[in-house]
Amino acid sequence: MKTSIIILTYNQLEYTKLCIESIRKYTEPRSYEIIIVDNASSDGTTDWLKGQQDIKVIFNESNLGFPKGCNQGIEIASGDNVLLLNNDTIVTERWLEQLTYALYSDDSVGAVSCVTNNCSYGQKISTSYQDLKQMQQFASQYNVSDPTKWDERLKLIGFCYLIKGSVLKKVGALDEMFSPGNFEDDDYSLRIRKAGYKLLLCRDTFIHHFGSVSFGRMPSKYSQILRNNARKYETKWGFSPLYSQHIRLEIVNLITEPAEAPINVLEVGCACGGTLLEIRNRYKNSNLYGIELNEATAEVAKIIADVRPENVENDIMSYEENFFDYIILADVLEHLYDPWTVLTNIRKYLKPNGKLLISLHNIMHHSVLSDLLIDGNFSYEDAGILNRTQMRFFTLNEIHRMNFRTGFTINEVSGVSKGISQKDEGFISRLDMLGEQNLKAQFETYQYILSASKNPLYDIIPIIMDNKDRPNLIIDKLKDYATTDILTMINVLFSDDSYKTELFNLIGVVHFESGEYNRALPFFERAHFTDLFNTEVLYNISYSLYFIGEESAVAEYIEELRDLDKSAYDDLLIVINELKATL
Repeated sequence: MKTSIIILTYNQLEYTKLCIESIRKYTEPRSYEIIIVDNASSDGTTDWLKGQQDIKVIFNESNLGFPKGCNQGIEIASGDNVLLLNNDTIVTERWLEQLTYALYSDDSVGAVSCVTNNCSYGQKISTSYQDLKQMQQFASQYNVSDPTKWDERLKLIGFCYLIKGSVLKKVGALDEMFSPGNFEDDDYSLRIRKAGYKLLLCRDTFIHHFGSVSFGRMPSKYSQILRNNARKYETKWGFSPLYSQHIRLEIVNLITEPAEAPINVLEVGCACGGTLLEIRNRYKNSNLYGIELNEATAEVAKIIADVRPENVENDIMSYEENFFDYIILADVLEHLYDPWTVLTNIRKYLKPNGKLLISLHNIMHHSVLSDLLIDGNFSYEDAGILNRTQMRFFTLNEIHRMNFRTGFTINEVSGVSKGISQKDEGFISRLDMLGEQNLKAQFETYQYILSASKNPLYDIIPIIMDNKDRPNLIIDKLKDYATTDILTMINVLFSDDSYKTELFNLIGVVHFESGEYNRALPFFERAHFTDLFNTEVLYNISYSLYFIGEESAVAEYIEELRDLDKSAYDDLLIVINELKATL
Protein backbone atom coordinates (compact mmCIF):
# COMPACT_ATOMS: atom_id res chain seq x y z
CA MET A 1 0.00 0.00 0.00
CA LYS A 2 1.35 3.40 -0.98
CA THR A 3 0.57 6.83 0.39
CA SER A 4 0.94 9.98 -1.68
CA ILE A 5 2.36 12.66 0.64
CA ILE A 6 1.38 16.07 -0.73
CA ILE A 7 3.33 19.08 0.56
CA LEU A 8 2.88 22.71 -0.47
CA THR A 9 5.82 25.07 -0.38
CA TYR A 10 6.04 28.81 -0.49
CA ASN A 11 9.59 29.82 0.48
CA GLN A 12 10.71 28.57 3.95
CA LEU A 13 13.27 26.25 2.33
CA GLU A 14 14.95 25.25 5.61
CA TYR A 15 11.64 23.97 7.00
CA THR A 16 10.97 22.07 3.78
CA LYS A 17 14.38 20.39 3.93
CA LEU A 18 13.81 19.30 7.53
CA CYS A 19 10.41 17.90 6.64
CA ILE A 20 11.62 15.96 3.57
CA GLU A 21 14.68 14.61 5.38
CA SER A 22 12.49 13.34 8.24
CA ILE A 23 10.14 11.58 5.79
CA ARG A 24 13.06 9.85 4.13
CA LYS A 25 14.51 8.79 7.47
CA TYR A 26 11.40 7.73 9.39
CA THR A 27 9.10 6.32 6.70
CA GLU A 28 9.24 2.82 5.27
CA PRO A 29 10.80 2.92 1.76
CA ARG A 30 8.43 2.22 -1.13
CA SER A 31 5.41 2.89 1.14
CA TYR A 32 5.10 6.47 -0.08
CA GLU A 33 5.67 9.02 -2.77
CA ILE A 34 6.37 12.71 -2.14
CA ILE A 35 4.54 15.30 -4.24
CA ILE A 36 5.48 18.93 -3.75
CA VAL A 37 3.46 21.78 -5.17
CA ASP A 38 5.50 24.97 -5.07
CA ASN A 39 3.55 28.23 -5.06
CA ALA A 40 6.17 30.44 -6.72
CA SER A 41 8.86 30.40 -4.04
CA SER A 42 11.65 32.94 -4.42
CA ASP A 43 14.15 31.82 -1.76
CA GLY A 44 15.94 28.99 -3.62
CA THR A 45 13.26 26.40 -2.93
CA THR A 46 12.60 25.79 -6.64
CA ASP A 47 16.31 25.18 -7.41
CA TRP A 48 16.60 22.77 -4.50
CA LEU A 49 13.47 20.87 -5.54
CA LYS A 50 14.77 20.46 -9.09
CA GLY A 51 17.70 18.53 -7.66
CA GLN A 52 15.57 16.01 -5.73
CA GLN A 53 15.20 12.81 -7.74
CA ASP A 54 12.66 11.13 -5.45
CA ILE A 55 10.10 13.94 -5.46
CA LYS A 56 7.33 14.77 -7.95
CA VAL A 57 7.13 18.55 -8.25
CA ILE A 58 4.59 20.97 -9.65
CA PHE A 59 5.92 24.52 -10.09
CA ASN A 60 3.26 27.23 -10.08
CA GLU A 61 4.04 30.60 -11.57
CA SER A 62 2.04 32.34 -8.84
CA ASN A 63 0.81 31.54 -5.33
CA LEU A 64 -2.43 29.63 -5.91
CA GLY A 65 -3.06 29.05 -2.22
CA PHE A 66 -3.31 25.89 -0.14
CA PRO A 67 -6.57 24.27 -1.36
CA LYS A 68 -5.76 24.73 -5.07
CA GLY A 69 -2.21 23.49 -4.57
CA CYS A 70 -3.40 20.39 -2.70
CA ASN A 71 -5.85 19.63 -5.48
CA GLN A 72 -3.04 19.87 -8.02
CA GLY A 73 -1.07 17.34 -6.03
CA ILE A 74 -4.07 15.04 -5.65
CA GLU A 75 -4.54 15.01 -9.43
CA ILE A 76 -1.13 13.41 -10.01
CA ALA A 77 -1.14 11.18 -6.91
CA SER A 78 -0.73 7.46 -7.56
CA GLY A 79 -1.05 6.24 -3.97
CA ASP A 80 -3.85 4.29 -2.34
CA ASN A 81 -4.16 7.11 0.21
CA VAL A 82 -3.44 10.82 0.20
CA LEU A 83 -1.66 12.59 3.05
CA LEU A 84 -1.81 16.39 3.20
CA LEU A 85 1.27 17.44 5.17
CA ASN A 86 2.50 20.92 6.07
CA ASN A 87 6.09 21.68 5.14
CA ASP A 88 6.73 23.00 8.68
CA THR A 89 6.40 19.53 10.19
CA ILE A 90 8.98 16.93 11.13
CA VAL A 91 7.79 13.35 11.10
CA THR A 92 8.87 10.68 13.54
CA GLU A 93 9.34 6.93 14.00
CA ARG A 94 6.40 4.75 12.93
CA TRP A 95 4.26 7.81 12.20
CA LEU A 96 2.80 6.75 8.84
CA GLU A 97 2.63 3.08 9.74
CA GLN A 98 0.49 3.83 12.78
CA LEU A 99 -1.73 6.35 11.02
CA THR A 100 -2.36 3.90 8.18
CA TYR A 101 -3.19 1.15 10.68
CA ALA A 102 -5.84 3.41 12.25
CA LEU A 103 -7.16 4.48 8.83
CA TYR A 104 -7.84 0.87 7.84
CA SER A 105 -8.98 -0.31 11.26
CA ASP A 106 -12.59 -0.12 10.06
CA ASP A 107 -14.42 0.55 6.80
CA SER A 108 -16.22 3.44 8.52
CA VAL A 109 -13.00 5.44 9.01
CA GLY A 110 -12.47 8.06 6.31
CA ALA A 111 -9.48 10.06 7.51
CA VAL A 112 -7.08 10.27 10.45
CA SER A 113 -4.60 12.68 11.99
CA CYS A 114 -2.15 12.76 14.87
CA VAL A 115 -1.21 14.92 17.84
CA THR A 116 1.58 17.46 17.91
CA ASN A 117 3.22 20.19 19.97
CA ASN A 118 1.58 23.13 18.18
CA CYS A 119 -2.01 22.90 17.01
CA SER A 120 -5.57 23.96 17.74
CA TYR A 121 -8.75 22.00 18.50
CA GLY A 122 -7.26 19.69 21.10
CA GLN A 123 -4.62 18.12 18.86
CA LYS A 124 -1.82 19.66 20.90
CA ILE A 125 -0.14 17.75 23.73
CA SER A 126 2.33 18.95 26.35
CA THR A 127 6.00 18.36 25.55
CA SER A 128 9.26 19.19 27.30
CA TYR A 129 11.92 18.56 24.67
CA GLN A 130 14.40 21.34 23.98
CA ASP A 131 15.65 20.45 20.49
CA LEU A 132 14.83 18.21 17.55
CA LYS A 133 17.07 15.41 18.78
CA GLN A 134 15.18 15.30 22.06
CA MET A 135 11.94 15.54 20.09
CA GLN A 136 12.75 12.37 18.18
CA GLN A 137 13.65 10.60 21.41
CA PHE A 138 10.31 11.70 22.87
CA ALA A 139 8.44 10.53 19.77
CA SER A 140 10.22 7.19 19.72
CA GLN A 141 8.81 6.43 23.16
CA TYR A 142 5.45 8.07 22.51
CA ASN A 143 4.61 6.40 19.18
CA VAL A 144 3.28 3.07 20.37
CA SER A 145 0.18 1.94 18.50
CA ASP A 146 -2.82 1.81 20.84
CA PRO A 147 -6.39 1.76 19.47
CA THR A 148 -7.74 2.84 22.87
CA LYS A 149 -6.13 6.22 22.14
CA TRP A 150 -8.08 6.83 18.93
CA ASP A 151 -10.75 9.50 19.37
CA GLU A 152 -13.54 10.24 16.95
CA ARG A 153 -13.65 13.93 16.04
CA LEU A 154 -15.89 16.46 14.29
CA LYS A 155 -12.89 17.77 12.38
CA LEU A 156 -9.18 17.20 11.95
CA ILE A 157 -6.61 19.96 11.55
CA GLY A 158 -4.93 19.86 8.16
CA PHE A 159 -1.26 19.98 9.17
CA CYS A 160 -1.21 16.17 8.82
CA TYR A 161 -4.35 14.75 7.22
CA LEU A 162 -4.39 11.17 5.93
CA ILE A 163 -7.36 10.30 3.68
CA LYS A 164 -8.38 7.00 2.11
CA GLY A 165 -8.22 7.15 -1.68
CA SER A 166 -11.70 5.66 -1.95
CA VAL A 167 -13.06 8.37 0.33
CA LEU A 168 -11.31 11.08 -1.66
CA LYS A 169 -12.96 9.82 -4.84
CA LYS A 170 -16.37 9.87 -3.18
CA VAL A 171 -16.05 13.23 -1.42
CA GLY A 172 -14.13 15.08 -4.12
CA ALA A 173 -11.41 17.71 -4.05
CA LEU A 174 -10.81 20.48 -1.52
CA ASP A 175 -13.03 23.53 -1.91
CA GLU A 176 -10.85 26.19 -3.51
CA MET A 177 -13.23 28.86 -2.27
CA PHE A 178 -11.11 28.84 0.90
CA SER A 179 -7.92 29.97 -0.85
CA PRO A 180 -5.33 31.01 0.15
CA GLY A 181 -6.04 28.81 3.18
CA ASN A 182 -7.89 28.24 6.50
CA PHE A 183 -11.12 26.34 7.10
CA GLU A 184 -10.64 24.14 4.05
CA ASP A 185 -9.85 21.35 6.54
CA ASP A 186 -13.01 22.15 8.53
CA ASP A 187 -14.97 22.03 5.30
CA TYR A 188 -13.42 18.78 4.15
CA SER A 189 -13.89 17.15 7.55
CA LEU A 190 -17.58 17.94 7.45
CA ARG A 191 -17.93 16.62 3.92
CA ILE A 192 -16.27 13.35 4.93
CA ARG A 193 -18.60 12.95 7.90
CA LYS A 194 -21.66 13.81 5.83
CA ALA A 195 -20.58 11.10 3.40
CA GLY A 196 -20.91 8.60 6.25
CA TYR A 197 -17.32 8.25 7.43
CA LYS A 198 -15.63 8.80 10.78
CA LEU A 199 -12.61 10.97 11.52
CA LEU A 200 -10.08 9.63 14.01
CA LEU A 201 -7.53 11.57 16.01
CA CYS A 202 -4.70 9.16 16.80
CA ARG A 203 -3.42 10.14 20.21
CA ASP A 204 -0.85 7.35 19.95
CA THR A 205 1.07 9.13 17.17
CA PHE A 206 3.11 12.34 17.43
CA ILE A 207 4.93 14.53 14.91
CA HIS A 208 6.53 17.94 15.41
CA HIS A 209 4.86 21.07 14.01
CA PHE A 210 6.57 24.46 13.94
CA GLY A 211 3.25 26.12 13.12
CA SER A 212 2.07 28.67 10.52
CA VAL A 213 5.48 29.63 9.17
CA SER A 214 3.96 30.97 5.95
CA PHE A 215 1.33 33.17 7.60
CA GLY A 216 3.20 33.78 10.85
CA ARG A 217 5.13 36.76 9.51
CA MET A 218 1.93 38.45 8.35
CA PRO A 219 -0.32 38.39 11.46
CA SER A 220 -2.72 41.13 10.31
CA LYS A 221 -3.16 39.55 6.86
CA TYR A 222 -3.60 36.13 8.48
CA SER A 223 -6.31 37.46 10.81
CA GLN A 224 -8.18 38.98 7.89
CA ILE A 225 -8.01 35.74 5.92
CA LEU A 226 -9.23 33.85 8.98
CA ARG A 227 -12.24 36.13 9.35
CA ASN A 228 -13.07 36.06 5.64
CA ASN A 229 -12.90 32.29 5.39
CA ALA A 230 -14.90 31.82 8.58
CA ARG A 231 -17.65 33.87 6.94
CA LYS A 232 -17.39 31.79 3.77
CA TYR A 233 -17.76 28.61 5.80
CA GLU A 234 -20.76 29.96 7.69
CA THR A 235 -22.42 31.01 4.44
CA LYS A 236 -21.84 27.56 2.96
CA TRP A 237 -22.91 25.44 5.94
CA GLY A 238 -25.13 27.68 8.06
CA PHE A 239 -23.10 27.79 11.25
CA SER A 240 -19.89 29.22 12.70
CA PRO A 241 -16.90 26.88 12.25
CA LEU A 242 -15.46 28.18 15.53
CA TYR A 243 -18.31 28.33 18.02
CA SER A 244 -20.49 25.50 16.73
CA GLN A 245 -17.73 22.86 16.74
CA HIS A 246 -16.29 23.87 20.10
CA ILE A 247 -15.52 21.13 22.65
CA ARG A 248 -16.30 22.16 26.23
CA LEU A 249 -13.54 20.19 27.94
CA GLU A 250 -14.09 22.00 31.24
CA ILE A 251 -17.65 20.67 31.21
CA VAL A 252 -16.68 17.13 30.16
CA ASN A 253 -14.09 17.01 32.95
CA LEU A 254 -16.91 17.34 35.50
CA ILE A 255 -18.23 13.91 34.52
CA THR A 256 -16.80 11.37 36.95
CA GLU A 257 -18.01 7.91 36.05
CA PRO A 258 -16.31 4.58 35.37
CA ALA A 259 -15.18 4.47 31.73
CA GLU A 260 -17.57 1.62 30.97
CA ALA A 261 -20.63 3.31 32.53
CA PRO A 262 -23.72 3.40 30.23
CA ILE A 263 -24.58 6.99 31.10
CA ASN A 264 -27.40 8.98 29.50
CA VAL A 265 -26.27 12.52 28.64
CA LEU A 266 -28.35 15.42 27.33
CA GLU A 267 -26.73 18.63 26.08
CA VAL A 268 -29.01 21.60 25.63
CA GLY A 269 -27.69 23.71 22.75
CA CYS A 270 -25.40 20.93 21.53
CA ALA A 271 -24.52 22.72 18.24
CA CYS A 272 -22.58 20.24 16.06
CA GLY A 273 -22.05 17.84 18.96
CA GLY A 274 -18.35 18.36 19.67
CA THR A 275 -18.79 18.11 23.43
CA LEU A 276 -21.07 15.08 23.15
CA LEU A 277 -18.56 13.36 20.88
CA GLU A 278 -15.80 13.96 23.43
CA ILE A 279 -18.03 12.32 26.05
CA ARG A 280 -18.46 9.32 23.72
CA ASN A 281 -14.67 9.08 23.36
CA ARG A 282 -14.27 8.85 27.13
CA TYR A 283 -17.40 6.82 27.85
CA LYS A 284 -17.84 4.33 25.03
CA ASN A 285 -21.19 3.07 26.35
CA SER A 286 -22.74 6.51 26.78
CA ASN A 287 -26.10 7.32 25.24
CA LEU A 288 -26.03 10.80 23.76
CA TYR A 289 -28.93 13.20 23.36
CA GLY A 290 -29.01 16.81 22.22
CA ILE A 291 -31.34 19.74 21.93
CA GLU A 292 -30.53 22.10 19.07
CA LEU A 293 -32.76 24.60 17.29
CA ASN A 294 -30.33 25.45 14.48
CA GLU A 295 -31.23 22.96 11.76
CA ALA A 296 -27.79 23.07 10.15
CA THR A 297 -25.86 22.22 13.30
CA ALA A 298 -28.53 19.75 14.45
CA GLU A 299 -28.06 17.82 11.19
CA VAL A 300 -24.35 17.45 11.97
CA ALA A 301 -24.92 16.47 15.60
CA LYS A 302 -27.45 13.81 14.56
CA ILE A 303 -24.57 11.80 13.14
CA ILE A 304 -23.57 10.86 16.70
CA ALA A 305 -26.56 11.70 18.93
CA ASP A 306 -30.33 11.70 19.23
CA VAL A 307 -30.94 15.40 18.56
CA ARG A 308 -34.36 17.03 18.83
CA PRO A 309 -35.63 20.61 18.42
CA GLU A 310 -37.11 20.74 21.92
CA ASN A 311 -38.08 24.02 23.57
CA VAL A 312 -36.58 23.88 27.06
CA GLU A 313 -38.85 26.72 28.15
CA ASN A 314 -41.83 24.37 27.81
CA ASP A 315 -42.89 22.40 30.85
CA ILE A 316 -43.13 19.12 28.93
CA MET A 317 -40.47 17.63 26.65
CA SER A 318 -40.33 14.30 24.84
CA TYR A 319 -38.00 12.56 27.29
CA GLU A 320 -38.72 10.12 30.08
CA GLU A 321 -38.62 11.61 33.55
CA ASN A 322 -35.65 10.61 35.76
CA PHE A 323 -33.78 9.47 32.63
CA PHE A 324 -30.55 11.46 32.36
CA ASP A 325 -27.38 10.98 34.37
CA TYR A 326 -26.10 14.35 33.14
CA ILE A 327 -27.77 17.38 31.62
CA ILE A 328 -25.42 20.01 30.16
CA LEU A 329 -26.36 23.69 29.94
CA ALA A 330 -23.23 25.40 28.63
CA ASP A 331 -23.72 29.08 27.68
CA VAL A 332 -27.48 28.52 27.55
CA LEU A 333 -29.15 30.00 30.63
CA GLU A 334 -27.88 33.50 29.85
CA HIS A 335 -29.95 33.58 26.68
CA LEU A 336 -33.27 32.36 28.08
CA TYR A 337 -36.16 34.59 29.01
CA ASP A 338 -36.74 32.75 32.29
CA PRO A 339 -33.78 30.53 33.28
CA TRP A 340 -35.33 29.84 36.70
CA THR A 341 -38.38 28.20 35.16
CA VAL A 342 -36.21 26.26 32.70
CA LEU A 343 -34.14 24.78 35.53
CA THR A 344 -37.29 23.88 37.42
CA ASN A 345 -38.80 22.21 34.35
CA ILE A 346 -35.70 20.32 33.29
CA ARG A 347 -35.13 18.96 36.79
CA LYS A 348 -37.73 16.23 36.33
CA TYR A 349 -35.71 14.62 33.54
CA LEU A 350 -32.62 14.17 35.72
CA LYS A 351 -32.10 10.97 37.70
CA PRO A 352 -32.24 11.34 41.51
CA ASN A 353 -28.45 11.08 41.64
CA GLY A 354 -27.90 12.84 38.31
CA LYS A 355 -25.83 15.97 37.75
CA LEU A 356 -26.52 19.28 36.06
CA LEU A 357 -23.42 20.76 34.40
CA ILE A 358 -23.60 24.51 33.76
CA SER A 359 -21.44 27.37 32.55
CA LEU A 360 -22.52 30.95 33.28
CA HIS A 361 -20.87 34.29 32.52
CA ASN A 362 -19.96 36.44 35.50
CA ILE A 363 -21.21 40.02 35.60
CA MET A 364 -18.55 40.85 38.22
CA HIS A 365 -15.71 40.19 35.78
CA HIS A 366 -13.37 43.17 35.81
CA SER A 367 -13.93 43.87 32.10
CA VAL A 368 -17.66 44.41 32.69
CA LEU A 369 -17.11 46.64 35.70
CA SER A 370 -14.40 48.59 33.91
CA ASP A 371 -16.72 49.27 30.97
CA LEU A 372 -19.47 50.34 33.33
CA LEU A 373 -17.52 52.41 35.87
CA ILE A 374 -14.81 53.92 33.68
CA ASP A 375 -16.24 54.06 30.17
CA GLY A 376 -19.93 54.30 31.03
CA ASN A 377 -20.79 51.32 28.84
CA PHE A 378 -22.48 48.05 29.67
CA SER A 379 -21.26 45.20 27.49
CA TYR A 380 -19.70 41.80 27.82
CA GLU A 381 -16.68 40.71 25.82
CA ASP A 382 -17.24 37.35 24.18
CA ALA A 383 -15.19 37.30 20.99
CA GLY A 384 -18.12 38.67 19.02
CA ILE A 385 -19.86 35.29 19.10
CA LEU A 386 -22.87 35.97 21.27
CA ASN A 387 -25.60 38.56 20.90
CA ARG A 388 -25.03 40.64 24.00
CA THR A 389 -28.46 42.25 23.85
CA GLN A 390 -29.99 38.86 24.62
CA MET A 391 -27.71 37.90 27.50
CA ARG A 392 -28.43 37.73 31.20
CA PHE A 393 -25.63 38.09 33.70
CA PHE A 394 -25.08 36.41 37.04
CA THR A 395 -23.02 36.88 40.17
CA LEU A 396 -21.77 33.90 42.14
CA ASN A 397 -24.33 34.61 44.88
CA GLU A 398 -27.14 34.73 42.34
CA ILE A 399 -25.98 31.44 40.83
CA HIS A 400 -26.24 29.80 44.25
CA ARG A 401 -29.67 31.32 44.88
CA MET A 402 -30.96 30.32 41.44
CA ASN A 403 -29.88 26.72 41.91
CA PHE A 404 -31.39 26.49 45.38
CA ARG A 405 -34.66 28.04 44.28
CA THR A 406 -34.98 25.59 41.40
CA GLY A 407 -34.26 22.49 43.48
CA PHE A 408 -30.53 22.00 43.03
CA THR A 409 -27.48 21.91 45.26
CA ILE A 410 -24.14 23.05 43.85
CA ASN A 411 -21.51 20.38 44.42
CA GLU A 412 -18.56 21.97 42.65
CA VAL A 413 -17.87 25.39 41.22
CA SER A 414 -14.78 26.71 39.47
CA GLY A 415 -13.90 29.83 37.55
CA VAL A 416 -12.41 30.42 34.12
CA SER A 417 -10.15 33.44 33.71
CA LYS A 418 -9.04 35.10 30.47
CA GLY A 419 -5.63 36.42 31.39
CA ILE A 420 -5.03 39.55 33.44
CA SER A 421 -2.77 42.43 32.44
CA GLN A 422 -0.87 44.65 34.87
CA LYS A 423 -3.47 47.35 34.27
CA ASP A 424 -6.24 44.86 35.08
CA GLU A 425 -4.46 43.87 38.29
CA GLY A 426 -4.43 47.46 39.44
CA PHE A 427 -8.12 47.94 38.68
CA ILE A 428 -9.02 44.68 40.46
CA SER A 429 -7.04 45.69 43.53
CA ARG A 430 -8.87 49.02 43.72
CA LEU A 431 -12.22 47.26 43.37
CA ASP A 432 -11.36 44.81 46.09
CA MET A 433 -10.56 47.62 48.52
CA LEU A 434 -14.12 48.97 48.22
CA GLY A 435 -15.80 46.01 49.90
CA GLU A 436 -15.55 44.31 53.25
CA GLN A 437 -15.12 40.87 51.67
CA ASN A 438 -12.23 39.62 49.58
CA LEU A 439 -13.83 39.41 46.14
CA LYS A 440 -10.64 39.41 44.06
CA ALA A 441 -11.29 35.92 42.70
CA GLN A 442 -14.77 36.94 41.54
CA PHE A 443 -13.42 40.00 39.72
CA GLU A 444 -10.93 37.73 37.91
CA THR A 445 -13.49 35.08 36.90
CA TYR A 446 -14.85 35.41 33.40
CA GLN A 447 -17.13 32.39 33.54
CA TYR A 448 -18.28 29.98 36.23
CA ILE A 449 -18.32 26.24 35.61
CA LEU A 450 -20.42 24.24 38.05
CA SER A 451 -21.84 20.85 38.82
CA ALA A 452 -25.16 20.63 40.66
CA SER A 453 -27.35 17.77 41.81
CA LYS A 454 -30.98 17.50 42.80
CA ASN A 455 -31.68 18.86 46.25
CA PRO A 456 -33.91 16.16 47.85
CA LEU A 457 -35.41 18.81 50.13
CA TYR A 458 -37.17 20.21 47.07
CA ASP A 459 -39.08 16.91 46.80
CA ILE A 460 -39.51 16.31 50.53
CA ILE A 461 -41.24 19.55 51.49
CA PRO A 462 -44.32 19.06 49.25
CA ILE A 463 -45.15 15.69 50.86
CA ILE A 464 -44.99 16.81 54.51
CA MET A 465 -48.62 17.90 54.75
CA ASP A 466 -49.69 14.56 53.29
CA ASN A 467 -47.92 12.87 56.20
CA LYS A 468 -49.03 15.10 59.07
CA ASP A 469 -50.14 12.01 61.00
CA ARG A 470 -46.66 10.46 60.70
CA PRO A 471 -44.46 12.76 62.78
CA ASN A 472 -41.57 10.28 62.91
CA LEU A 473 -41.41 10.20 59.12
CA ILE A 474 -41.32 14.02 58.97
CA ILE A 475 -38.52 14.13 61.53
CA ASP A 476 -36.55 11.49 59.64
CA LYS A 477 -36.98 13.23 56.26
CA LEU A 478 -35.82 16.61 57.58
CA LYS A 479 -33.09 15.55 60.00
CA ASP A 480 -30.19 16.09 57.58
CA TYR A 481 -31.18 19.62 56.56
CA ALA A 482 -30.41 22.95 58.20
CA THR A 483 -33.38 24.81 59.63
CA THR A 484 -32.64 27.84 57.48
CA ASP A 485 -32.65 25.71 54.32
CA ILE A 486 -36.00 24.18 55.22
CA LEU A 487 -37.51 27.57 55.94
CA THR A 488 -36.16 29.03 52.70
CA MET A 489 -37.29 26.07 50.61
CA ILE A 490 -40.86 26.38 51.92
CA ASN A 491 -40.89 30.03 50.88
CA VAL A 492 -39.52 29.05 47.47
CA LEU A 493 -42.08 26.35 46.82
CA PHE A 494 -45.28 27.95 48.09
CA SER A 495 -46.89 31.35 47.67
CA ASP A 496 -50.02 30.77 49.78
CA ASP A 497 -49.30 32.32 53.19
CA SER A 498 -51.99 30.35 54.95
CA TYR A 499 -50.54 27.07 53.65
CA LYS A 500 -47.00 28.11 54.59
CA THR A 501 -48.17 29.07 58.07
CA GLU A 502 -49.78 25.67 58.54
CA LEU A 503 -46.65 23.92 57.28
CA PHE A 504 -44.26 25.92 59.47
CA ASN A 505 -46.48 25.25 62.46
CA LEU A 506 -46.71 21.51 61.74
CA ILE A 507 -42.94 21.12 61.45
CA GLY A 508 -42.52 23.08 64.69
CA VAL A 509 -45.02 20.85 66.49
CA VAL A 510 -43.49 17.53 65.43
CA HIS A 511 -40.02 18.68 66.44
CA PHE A 512 -41.24 20.02 69.76
CA GLU A 513 -43.09 16.83 70.54
CA SER A 514 -39.98 14.81 69.75
CA GLY A 515 -37.98 16.87 72.24
CA GLU A 516 -36.09 19.01 69.68
CA TYR A 517 -37.23 22.25 71.32
CA ASN A 518 -34.58 24.58 69.91
CA ARG A 519 -35.14 23.26 66.38
CA ALA A 520 -38.92 23.71 66.74
CA LEU A 521 -38.82 27.35 67.77
CA PRO A 522 -37.64 28.87 64.43
CA PHE A 523 -40.58 27.22 62.67
CA PHE A 524 -43.07 28.67 65.16
CA GLU A 525 -41.44 32.08 64.80
CA ARG A 526 -41.61 31.93 60.99
CA ALA A 527 -45.23 30.77 61.15
CA HIS A 528 -46.08 33.75 63.36
CA PHE A 529 -44.20 36.15 61.08
CA THR A 530 -46.17 34.78 58.10
CA ASP A 531 -49.53 35.11 59.85
CA LEU A 532 -49.51 37.48 62.82
CA PHE A 533 -53.13 36.70 63.67
CA ASN A 534 -53.03 32.91 63.77
CA THR A 535 -54.07 31.96 67.31
CA GLU A 536 -52.84 28.36 67.06
CA VAL A 537 -49.37 29.57 66.18
CA LEU A 538 -49.41 32.16 68.98
CA TYR A 539 -50.47 29.46 71.41
CA ASN A 540 -47.67 27.13 70.29
CA ILE A 541 -44.92 29.72 70.31
CA SER A 542 -45.97 31.00 73.74
CA TYR A 543 -46.05 27.54 75.26
CA SER A 544 -42.74 26.44 73.70
CA LEU A 545 -40.92 29.55 74.93
CA TYR A 546 -42.28 29.10 78.40
CA PHE A 547 -41.41 25.40 78.36
CA ILE A 548 -37.74 26.03 77.54
CA GLY A 549 -37.49 28.73 80.20
CA GLU A 550 -37.65 31.83 77.99
CA GLU A 551 -40.26 33.48 80.23
CA SER A 552 -39.06 36.98 79.46
CA ALA A 553 -39.83 36.43 75.76
CA VAL A 554 -43.25 34.89 76.38
CA ALA A 555 -45.15 37.95 77.63
CA GLU A 556 -45.43 39.69 74.27
CA TYR A 557 -46.90 36.65 72.55
CA ILE A 558 -49.30 35.90 75.40
CA GLU A 559 -50.63 39.45 75.24
CA GLU A 560 -51.18 39.11 71.49
CA LEU A 561 -53.05 35.85 72.06
CA ARG A 562 -55.27 37.44 74.70
CA ASP A 563 -56.23 40.24 72.31
CA LEU A 564 -57.05 37.79 69.51
CA ASP A 565 -58.72 34.87 71.31
CA LYS A 566 -59.62 35.11 75.00
CA SER A 567 -60.64 31.44 75.15
CA ALA A 568 -57.31 30.25 73.75
CA TYR A 569 -55.53 32.61 76.11
CA ASP A 570 -57.38 31.12 79.13
CA ASP A 571 -56.55 27.60 77.97
CA LEU A 572 -52.88 28.54 77.68
CA LEU A 573 -52.80 29.92 81.22
CA ILE A 574 -54.28 26.68 82.54
CA VAL A 575 -51.65 24.62 80.71
CA ILE A 576 -48.86 26.91 81.91
CA ASN A 577 -50.05 26.65 85.52
CA GLU A 578 -50.17 22.87 85.21
CA LEU A 579 -46.63 22.98 83.85
CA LYS A 580 -45.49 25.10 86.79
CA ALA A 581 -46.95 22.55 89.20
CA THR A 582 -44.81 19.79 87.69
CA LEU A 583 -41.57 21.75 87.92
